[in-house]
Amino acid sequence: MKKIIIEGMSCEHCKARVEKSLIELDGITAAIVDLDTKTATIEGDASEDAIRDAIDDAGYDVVSIS
Repeated sequence: MKKIIIEGMSCEHCKARVEKSLIELDGITAAIVDLDTKTATIEGDASEDAIRDAIDDAGYDVVSIS
């Protein structure tokens, strides 16, 4: 499980867009975004570069991945 801190999300549309971009990555089996904490929790196997690229392509910024 990885926790990602994301900047730029402000509404349910943002949440859905980030979740969709993450779940479409090869190897990701689950993605849950929490707007209150500005985080995404993912399960599965994807590289940090792929995760960053997917979120960036969706229009948001990754602060950290842990």
